[in-house]
Amino acid sequence: MRSAGWIGFVAGRYIGRGRKNSPSPVLAILGIATGVLALIVILAVMNGFQLGFIESILEISSYHLRAENFPPEKTEELEGLLRNVPGVTALVPFREFQALVRGRRGQQAALIRGLPPDAARADAAMGARLEFESGFFDLAEPSSILLGAELARRLSLRRGDELEIFSVSGILSGAAEAAPDETPALPPDPAEGAGTGNFTVSGVFRTGFYEYDLGWGFVNIESALPFSGAEGGQGLILGIKLKNRWQDRQVLELLRGELRDKPGFENVKLTGWRDYNRAFFGALRTEKLFMFILVGLIFIVVGLNIYQGQRRSVLERREEIGLLRAVGGGEWAVRLVFVCDGAIIGFTGAVLGLCPGLLVASHIPLFFTILEGIVNFFIRIINAAGGLFGGGGAGDFAIFSPAVFYIKEIPSRVIPREVLLICMFGFLSALLAAWFASGKVSRIRPAEALRYE
Repeated sequence: MRSAGWIGFVAGRYIGRGRKNSPSPVLAILGIATGVLALIVILAVMNGFQLGFIESILEISSYHLRAENFPPEKTEELEGLLRNVPGVTALVPFREFQALVRGRRGQQAALIRGLPPDAARADAAMGARLEFESGFFDLAEPSSILLGAELARRLSLRRGDELEIFSVSGILSGAAEAAPDETPALPPDPAEGAGTGNFTVSGVFRTGFYEYDLGWGFVNIESALPFSGAEGGQGLILGIKLKNRWQDRQVLELLRGELRDKPGFENVKLTGWRDYNRAFFGALRTEKLFMFILVGLIFIVVGLNIYQGQRRSVLERREEIGLLRAVGGGEWAVRLVFVCDGAIIGFTGAVLGLCPGLLVASHIPLFFTILEGIVNFFIRIINAAGGLFGGGGAGDFAIFSPAVFYIKEIPSRVIPREVLLICMFGFLSALLAAWFASGKVSRIRPAEALRYE
Protein backbone atom coordinates (compact mmCIF):
# COMPACT_ATOMS: atom_id res chain seq x y z
CA MET A 1 0.00 0.00 0.00
CA ARG A 2 1.66 3.19 -1.19
CA SER A 3 -0.91 5.71 0.06
CA ALA A 4 -1.07 6.50 3.77
CA GLY A 5 -4.70 7.66 3.65
CA TRP A 6 -5.93 4.19 4.46
CA ILE A 7 -4.44 4.39 7.98
CA GLY A 8 -6.87 7.08 9.15
CA PHE A 9 -9.76 5.36 7.33
CA VAL A 10 -9.15 2.04 9.07
CA ALA A 11 -8.62 3.72 12.45
CA GLY A 12 -11.95 5.54 12.07
CA ARG A 13 -13.69 2.28 11.19
CA TYR A 14 -12.27 0.63 14.30
CA ILE A 15 -13.46 3.50 16.47
CA GLY A 16 -16.94 3.46 14.93
CA ARG A 17 -17.44 -0.32 15.11
CA GLY A 18 -16.03 -0.75 18.61
CA ARG A 19 -14.72 -4.05 19.87
CA LYS A 20 -16.53 -7.21 20.76
CA ASN A 21 -15.31 -7.80 24.31
CA SER A 22 -13.51 -4.52 25.01
CA PRO A 23 -14.69 -1.34 26.70
CA SER A 24 -16.31 1.08 24.30
CA PRO A 25 -14.10 3.94 23.01
CA VAL A 26 -16.89 6.24 24.15
CA LEU A 27 -16.04 5.43 27.78
CA ALA A 28 -12.41 6.33 27.19
CA ILE A 29 -13.42 9.59 25.50
CA LEU A 30 -15.75 10.45 28.39
CA GLY A 31 -13.01 9.64 30.89
CA ILE A 32 -10.55 12.03 29.25
CA ALA A 33 -13.24 14.70 28.87
CA THR A 34 -14.09 14.40 32.57
CA GLY A 35 -10.44 14.73 33.56
CA VAL A 36 -9.91 17.79 31.35
CA LEU A 37 -13.09 19.46 32.61
CA ALA A 38 -12.31 18.74 36.27
CA LEU A 39 -8.72 19.98 36.03
CA ILE A 40 -9.69 23.20 34.22
CA VAL A 41 -12.39 24.08 36.75
CA ILE A 42 -10.38 23.11 39.85
CA LEU A 43 -7.25 24.96 38.76
CA ALA A 44 -9.30 28.01 37.70
CA VAL A 45 -10.84 28.26 41.18
CA MET A 46 -7.48 27.59 42.85
CA ASN A 47 -5.87 30.28 40.68
CA GLY A 48 -8.65 32.69 41.64
CA PHE A 49 -7.98 32.21 45.35
CA GLN A 50 -4.19 32.07 45.15
CA LEU A 51 -3.67 34.96 42.75
CA GLY A 52 -6.12 37.06 44.75
CA PHE A 53 -4.03 36.50 47.89
CA ILE A 54 -0.73 37.01 46.08
CA GLU A 55 -1.85 40.22 44.40
CA SER A 56 -3.15 41.59 47.69
CA ILE A 57 0.26 40.93 49.27
CA LEU A 58 2.24 42.38 46.37
CA GLU A 59 0.06 45.38 45.58
CA ILE A 60 -0.68 46.45 49.16
CA SER A 61 2.01 45.09 51.45
CA SER A 62 5.26 43.92 49.92
CA TYR A 63 5.53 45.86 46.66
CA HIS A 64 7.56 44.32 43.84
CA LEU A 65 10.85 45.78 45.07
CA ARG A 66 11.93 47.62 48.21
CA ALA A 67 14.77 50.06 48.85
CA GLU A 68 15.84 50.55 52.48
CA ASN A 69 18.70 52.02 54.53
CA PHE A 70 19.22 55.07 52.34
CA PRO A 71 19.82 58.59 53.75
CA PRO A 72 16.53 60.58 53.96
CA GLU A 73 18.15 63.56 52.24
CA LYS A 74 18.89 61.28 49.26
CA THR A 75 15.26 60.28 48.78
CA GLU A 76 14.58 62.60 45.85
CA GLU A 77 17.83 61.64 44.16
CA LEU A 78 17.01 57.94 44.55
CA GLU A 79 13.48 58.43 43.20
CA GLY A 80 14.84 60.33 40.21
CA LEU A 81 17.25 57.50 39.46
CA LEU A 82 14.56 54.84 39.81
CA ARG A 83 12.13 56.65 37.52
CA ASN A 84 14.65 56.32 34.69
CA VAL A 85 14.83 52.53 35.08
CA PRO A 86 12.79 50.72 32.38
CA GLY A 87 9.80 48.85 33.79
CA VAL A 88 9.33 50.93 36.97
CA THR A 89 5.74 52.21 37.12
CA ALA A 90 5.30 53.54 40.68
CA LEU A 91 7.37 54.72 43.64
CA VAL A 92 5.81 55.06 47.10
CA PRO A 93 7.81 56.08 50.21
CA PHE A 94 6.39 54.75 53.48
CA ARG A 95 7.05 54.04 57.15
CA GLU A 96 5.43 51.35 59.24
CA PHE A 97 5.24 50.34 62.88
CA GLN A 98 3.43 47.91 65.14
CA ALA A 99 0.87 49.58 67.38
CA LEU A 100 -1.99 48.96 69.74
CA VAL A 101 -5.19 50.57 68.50
CA ARG A 102 -7.88 51.42 71.10
CA GLY A 103 -11.42 52.01 69.90
CA ARG A 104 -14.81 52.34 71.53
CA ARG A 105 -14.86 48.62 72.25
CA GLY A 106 -11.54 47.11 73.25
CA GLN A 107 -8.17 47.30 71.58
CA GLN A 108 -6.31 45.39 68.89
CA ALA A 109 -2.71 45.03 67.74
CA ALA A 110 -2.23 46.29 64.20
CA LEU A 111 0.39 47.24 61.66
CA ILE A 112 0.15 50.93 60.84
CA ARG A 113 1.74 52.15 57.62
CA GLY A 114 2.45 55.80 56.92
CA LEU A 115 1.80 56.78 53.29
CA PRO A 116 1.89 60.04 51.33
CA PRO A 117 -1.53 61.64 50.78
CA ASP A 118 -1.24 60.97 47.02
CA ALA A 119 -0.23 57.29 47.41
CA ALA A 120 -3.43 55.95 45.80
CA ARG A 121 -2.84 58.13 42.75
CA ALA A 122 0.89 57.38 42.55
CA ASP A 123 0.23 53.64 42.89
CA ALA A 124 -2.96 52.97 40.98
CA ALA A 125 -2.69 49.19 41.48
CA MET A 126 -2.79 49.60 45.26
CA GLY A 127 -5.71 52.03 45.04
CA ALA A 128 -7.62 49.53 42.91
CA ARG A 129 -7.20 46.77 45.53
CA LEU A 130 -8.67 48.93 48.31
CA GLU A 131 -12.46 48.70 48.27
CA PHE A 132 -13.84 51.36 50.61
CA GLU A 133 -16.97 50.53 52.56
CA SER A 134 -17.13 54.12 53.80
CA GLY A 135 -15.09 57.18 53.01
CA PHE A 136 -12.22 57.18 50.53
CA PHE A 137 -8.42 57.31 50.43
CA ASP A 138 -7.97 60.53 52.41
CA LEU A 139 -4.75 61.12 54.33
CA ALA A 140 -4.49 64.85 53.74
CA GLU A 141 -5.10 65.62 57.41
CA PRO A 142 -2.29 64.61 59.82
CA SER A 143 -4.85 63.08 62.19
CA SER A 144 -6.59 60.93 59.52
CA ILE A 145 -6.42 57.15 59.59
CA LEU A 146 -7.78 54.45 57.26
CA LEU A 147 -8.77 51.16 58.92
CA GLY A 148 -9.36 47.65 57.63
CA ALA A 149 -13.05 46.66 57.71
CA GLU A 150 -12.59 43.80 60.20
CA LEU A 151 -10.40 45.93 62.48
CA ALA A 152 -13.01 48.71 62.46
CA ARG A 153 -15.78 46.19 63.19
CA ARG A 154 -13.87 44.61 66.07
CA LEU A 155 -13.21 48.02 67.65
CA SER A 156 -16.76 49.23 66.88
CA LEU A 157 -15.48 52.19 64.86
CA ARG A 158 -17.02 54.06 61.96
CA ARG A 159 -16.02 56.91 59.75
CA GLY A 160 -15.63 60.05 61.85
CA ASP A 161 -14.94 58.20 65.12
CA GLU A 162 -11.79 58.84 67.12
CA LEU A 163 -9.29 56.27 68.30
CA GLU A 164 -6.01 56.10 70.17
CA ILE A 165 -2.77 54.61 68.90
CA PHE A 166 0.02 53.45 71.21
CA SER A 167 3.44 52.41 69.96
CA VAL A 168 5.30 51.32 73.10
CA SER A 169 8.06 48.73 73.26
CA GLY A 170 6.84 45.77 75.25
CA ILE A 171 3.08 46.29 74.94
CA LEU A 172 2.70 43.61 72.28
CA SER A 173 4.86 41.16 74.19
CA GLY A 174 2.79 41.82 77.30
CA ALA A 175 -0.35 41.19 75.29
CA ALA A 176 1.07 37.86 74.14
CA GLU A 177 1.72 36.77 77.73
CA ALA A 178 -1.78 37.68 78.89
CA ALA A 179 -4.51 35.06 79.08
CA PRO A 180 -6.40 34.59 75.78
CA ASP A 181 -9.59 36.17 77.13
CA GLU A 182 -7.89 38.99 78.97
CA THR A 183 -7.35 42.45 77.54
CA PRO A 184 -3.81 43.69 78.13
CA ALA A 185 -3.71 46.86 80.15
CA LEU A 186 -2.15 49.99 78.66
CA PRO A 187 0.35 51.87 80.76
CA PRO A 188 -1.16 55.11 82.05
CA ASP A 189 2.05 57.01 81.41
CA PRO A 190 3.83 55.88 78.22
CA ALA A 191 7.57 55.48 78.45
CA GLU A 192 9.97 58.05 77.14
CA GLY A 193 10.23 57.95 73.36
CA ALA A 194 6.99 55.98 72.97
CA GLY A 195 4.45 57.20 70.39
CA THR A 196 0.87 57.91 71.37
CA GLY A 197 -1.81 59.95 69.69
CA ASN A 198 -5.44 60.37 68.68
CA PHE A 199 -6.66 59.87 65.12
CA THR A 200 -9.97 60.23 63.29
CA VAL A 201 -11.23 57.47 61.01
CA SER A 202 -11.55 58.93 57.50
CA GLY A 203 -12.22 55.66 55.68
CA VAL A 204 -12.85 51.93 56.13
CA PHE A 205 -11.41 49.66 53.43
CA ARG A 206 -11.56 46.02 52.48
CA THR A 207 -8.87 44.16 50.54
CA GLY A 208 -10.37 40.66 50.43
CA PHE A 209 -7.40 39.36 52.44
CA TYR A 210 -8.56 38.76 56.01
CA GLU A 211 -5.20 39.40 57.70
CA TYR A 212 -5.01 42.87 56.16
CA ASP A 213 -8.63 43.75 56.87
CA LEU A 214 -8.15 42.75 60.51
CA GLY A 215 -4.69 44.08 61.25
CA TRP A 216 -3.85 47.01 58.98
CA GLY A 217 -4.27 50.77 59.02
CA PHE A 218 -2.88 53.72 57.03
CA VAL A 219 -1.91 57.15 58.31
CA ASN A 220 -0.12 60.17 56.89
CA ILE A 221 3.59 59.45 56.44
CA GLU A 222 4.58 62.50 58.52
CA SER A 223 2.27 61.42 61.33
CA ALA A 224 3.93 58.00 61.40
CA LEU A 225 7.41 59.39 62.14
CA PRO A 226 6.96 59.82 65.95
CA PHE A 227 5.60 56.28 66.22
CA SER A 228 8.22 54.48 64.15
CA GLY A 229 11.01 55.17 66.64
CA ALA A 230 13.28 56.41 63.83
CA GLU A 231 15.79 59.12 64.59
CA GLY A 232 16.63 61.88 62.16
CA GLY A 233 14.11 60.67 59.62
CA GLN A 234 15.60 57.17 59.36
CA GLY A 235 13.35 54.17 58.75
CA LEU A 236 11.97 55.42 55.43
CA ILE A 237 11.29 52.66 52.89
CA LEU A 238 10.70 53.10 49.18
CA GLY A 239 8.18 50.72 47.63
CA ILE A 240 8.73 50.09 43.92
CA LYS A 241 6.17 48.72 41.45
CA LEU A 242 7.13 47.16 38.13
CA LYS A 243 5.20 46.80 34.91
CA ASN A 244 6.03 43.08 34.98
CA ARG A 245 6.75 41.68 38.43
CA TRP A 246 8.51 38.66 36.92
CA GLN A 247 11.33 40.97 35.81
CA ASP A 248 12.26 41.78 39.40
CA ARG A 249 15.61 40.01 39.26
CA GLN A 250 16.74 41.82 36.13
CA VAL A 251 15.70 45.19 37.59
CA LEU A 252 17.44 44.38 40.89
CA GLU A 253 20.71 43.67 39.10
CA LEU A 254 20.37 46.87 37.09
CA LEU A 255 19.66 48.97 40.20
CA ARG A 256 22.54 47.46 42.16
CA GLY A 257 24.87 48.29 39.30
CA GLU A 258 23.57 51.88 39.15
CA LEU A 259 23.92 52.45 42.92
CA ARG A 260 27.22 50.66 43.41
CA ASP A 261 29.41 53.75 42.77
CA LYS A 262 26.96 56.44 43.93
CA PRO A 263 28.12 58.30 47.08
CA GLY A 264 25.64 57.98 49.95
CA PHE A 265 24.05 54.78 48.61
CA GLU A 266 26.69 52.30 49.79
CA ASN A 267 24.35 50.73 52.39
CA VAL A 268 21.14 50.71 50.38
CA LYS A 269 19.34 47.37 50.71
CA LEU A 270 17.38 46.28 47.64
CA THR A 271 15.08 43.25 47.89
CA GLY A 272 12.43 41.70 45.65
CA TRP A 273 8.98 40.29 46.25
CA ARG A 274 10.27 36.72 46.05
CA ASP A 275 12.03 37.32 49.38
CA TYR A 276 8.81 38.36 51.16
CA ASN A 277 6.43 35.68 52.40
CA ARG A 278 8.64 33.05 50.80
CA ALA A 279 7.08 30.26 52.88
CA PHE A 280 3.54 31.40 52.01
CA PHE A 281 4.21 31.55 48.27
CA GLY A 282 6.01 28.19 48.42
CA ALA A 283 3.05 26.59 50.22
CA LEU A 284 0.64 27.89 47.57
CA ARG A 285 2.83 26.55 44.77
CA THR A 286 3.15 23.13 46.44
CA GLU A 287 -0.60 22.96 47.06
CA LYS A 288 -1.32 23.69 43.42
CA LEU A 289 1.22 21.13 42.21
CA PHE A 290 -0.19 18.33 44.37
CA MET A 291 -3.75 19.19 43.37
CA PHE A 292 -2.69 19.01 39.73
CA ILE A 293 -1.09 15.60 40.31
CA LEU A 294 -4.05 14.18 42.25
CA VAL A 295 -6.66 15.24 39.73
CA GLY A 296 -4.31 14.22 36.91
CA LEU A 297 -4.54 10.63 38.14
CA ILE A 298 -7.76 10.53 36.13
CA PHE A 299 -5.63 10.54 32.99
CA ILE A 300 -3.53 7.64 34.28
CA VAL A 301 -6.65 5.56 34.95
CA VAL A 302 -8.09 6.38 31.54
CA GLY A 303 -4.72 5.69 29.89
CA LEU A 304 -4.57 2.24 31.47
CA ASN A 305 -8.10 1.59 30.26
CA ILE A 306 -7.10 2.59 26.71
CA TYR A 307 -3.95 0.47 26.93
CA GLN A 308 -5.88 -2.64 27.94
CA GLY A 309 -8.54 -1.98 25.32
CA GLN A 310 -5.98 -1.54 22.54
CA ARG A 311 -4.07 -4.69 23.53
CA ARG A 312 -7.29 -6.66 23.42
CA SER A 313 -8.16 -5.08 20.08
CA VAL A 314 -4.84 -6.19 18.60
CA LEU A 315 -5.46 -9.79 19.74
CA GLU A 316 -9.06 -9.79 18.46
CA ARG A 317 -8.01 -8.45 15.04
CA ARG A 318 -5.10 -10.77 14.38
CA GLU A 319 -6.64 -11.91 11.10
CA GLU A 320 -7.35 -8.36 9.96
CA ILE A 321 -3.81 -7.30 10.87
CA GLY A 322 -2.43 -10.30 9.00
CA LEU A 323 -4.52 -9.37 5.95
CA LEU A 324 -3.29 -5.75 6.04
CA ARG A 325 0.29 -6.98 6.28
CA ALA A 326 -0.25 -9.45 3.45
CA VAL A 327 -1.55 -6.81 1.01
CA GLY A 328 1.43 -4.53 1.61
CA GLY A 329 0.86 -2.74 4.89
CA GLY A 330 4.16 -2.36 6.69
CA GLU A 331 4.63 -3.10 10.37
CA TRP A 332 4.81 0.60 11.29
CA ALA A 333 1.85 1.49 9.08
CA VAL A 334 -0.37 -1.12 10.73
CA ARG A 335 0.85 0.00 14.13
CA LEU A 336 -0.09 3.58 13.25
CA VAL A 337 -3.69 2.43 12.74
CA PHE A 338 -3.97 1.76 16.46
CA VAL A 339 -1.95 4.86 17.37
CA CYS A 340 -4.39 6.95 15.30
CA ASP A 341 -7.16 5.16 17.17
CA GLY A 342 -5.71 6.45 20.46
CA ALA A 343 -5.07 9.92 18.99
CA ILE A 344 -8.72 10.20 17.94
CA ILE A 345 -9.85 9.19 21.44
CA GLY A 346 -7.44 11.64 23.09
CA PHE A 347 -8.24 14.58 20.81
CA THR A 348 -12.00 14.07 20.98
CA GLY A 349 -11.94 13.70 24.77
CA ALA A 350 -9.75 16.81 25.19
CA VAL A 351 -12.03 18.95 23.01
CA LEU A 352 -15.20 17.66 24.69
CA GLY A 353 -13.73 18.47 28.10
CA LEU A 354 -12.25 21.82 27.04
CA CYS A 355 -15.48 23.50 25.93
CA PRO A 356 -17.65 22.85 29.03
CA GLY A 357 -14.57 23.31 31.25
CA LEU A 358 -13.99 26.85 29.98
CA LEU A 359 -17.70 27.59 30.16
CA VAL A 360 -17.98 26.50 33.80
CA ALA A 361 -14.66 28.07 34.84
CA SER A 362 -15.67 31.42 33.32
CA HIS A 363 -19.04 31.42 35.12
CA ILE A 364 -18.18 29.83 38.46
CA PRO A 365 -20.50 32.03 40.59
CA LEU A 366 -23.46 31.28 38.31
CA PHE A 367 -22.62 27.57 38.28
CA PHE A 368 -22.52 27.39 42.10
CA THR A 369 -25.73 29.46 42.35
CA ILE A 370 -27.53 26.97 40.09
CA LEU A 371 -26.08 24.03 42.02
CA GLU A 372 -27.11 25.52 45.38
CA GLY A 373 -30.58 26.25 43.98
CA ILE A 374 -31.04 22.61 42.92
CA VAL A 375 -29.87 21.32 46.32
CA ASN A 376 -32.06 23.80 48.22
CA PHE A 377 -35.06 22.80 46.08
CA PHE A 378 -34.75 19.20 47.26
CA ILE A 379 -34.11 20.36 50.84
CA ARG A 380 -37.38 22.32 50.81
CA ILE A 381 -39.22 19.26 49.50
CA ILE A 382 -37.74 17.16 52.32
CA ASN A 383 -38.61 19.87 54.87
CA ALA A 384 -42.18 20.04 53.59
CA ALA A 385 -42.51 16.27 53.80
CA GLY A 386 -40.98 16.27 57.28
CA GLY A 387 -43.34 19.03 58.40
CA LEU A 388 -46.30 16.76 57.79
CA PHE A 389 -44.94 14.43 60.47
CA GLY A 390 -43.88 17.19 62.86
CA GLY A 391 -40.17 16.98 62.05
CA GLY A 392 -37.79 19.93 62.04
CA GLY A 393 -36.53 21.52 58.85
CA ALA A 394 -32.97 21.97 57.66
CA GLY A 395 -31.61 25.37 56.64
CA ASP A 396 -30.57 26.43 53.16
CA PHE A 397 -27.42 24.93 51.74
CA ALA A 398 -24.47 27.12 50.67
CA ILE A 399 -21.22 25.67 49.29
CA PHE A 400 -19.19 28.70 50.40
CA SER A 401 -21.27 30.39 53.06
CA PRO A 402 -20.15 34.00 53.89
CA ALA A 403 -20.67 33.10 57.55
CA VAL A 404 -17.84 30.56 57.30
CA PHE A 405 -15.66 31.72 54.40
CA TYR A 406 -14.26 35.23 54.02
CA ILE A 407 -15.42 35.67 50.41
CA LYS A 408 -18.33 37.32 48.64
CA GLU A 409 -18.20 35.06 45.59
CA ILE A 410 -16.08 32.23 44.23
CA PRO A 411 -13.09 33.70 42.35
CA SER A 412 -11.92 32.13 39.12
CA ARG A 413 -8.89 32.80 36.94
CA VAL A 414 -8.28 30.84 33.72
CA ILE A 415 -4.62 30.77 32.65
CA PRO A 416 -4.34 29.83 28.94
CA ARG A 417 -1.01 27.99 29.19
CA GLU A 418 -2.40 25.78 31.98
CA VAL A 419 -5.48 24.97 29.89
CA LEU A 420 -3.23 24.04 26.97
CA LEU A 421 -1.10 21.85 29.26
CA ILE A 422 -4.18 20.05 30.60
CA CYS A 423 -5.46 19.33 27.09
CA MET A 424 -2.03 18.07 26.06
CA PHE A 425 -1.95 15.71 29.05
CA GLY A 426 -5.34 14.31 28.10
CA PHE A 427 -4.30 13.85 24.48
CA LEU A 428 -0.87 12.38 25.26
CA SER A 429 -2.25 9.92 27.83
CA ALA A 430 -4.38 8.30 25.13
CA LEU A 431 -1.67 8.55 22.47
CA LEU A 432 1.04 6.94 24.61
CA ALA A 433 -1.30 4.21 25.85
CA ALA A 434 -2.18 3.33 22.25
CA TRP A 435 1.48 3.39 21.19
CA PHE A 436 2.62 0.95 23.86
CA ALA A 437 -0.41 -1.31 23.36
CA SER A 438 0.20 -1.51 19.60
CA GLY A 439 3.64 -3.00 20.15
CA LYS A 440 2.15 -6.48 19.80
CA VAL A 441 1.55 -5.78 16.09
CA SER A 442 5.25 -6.42 15.42
CA ARG A 443 4.90 -9.99 16.75
CA ILE A 444 2.05 -10.95 14.42
CA ARG A 445 3.16 -12.85 11.28
CA PRO A 446 0.77 -12.72 8.29
CA ALA A 447 1.27 -16.40 7.46
CA GLU A 448 0.41 -17.54 10.96
CA ALA A 449 -2.57 -15.18 11.31
CA LEU A 450 -4.08 -16.32 7.97
CA ARG A 451 -3.18 -20.02 8.22
CA TYR A 452 -6.75 -21.21 8.85
CA GLU A 453 -8.54 -18.55 6.78
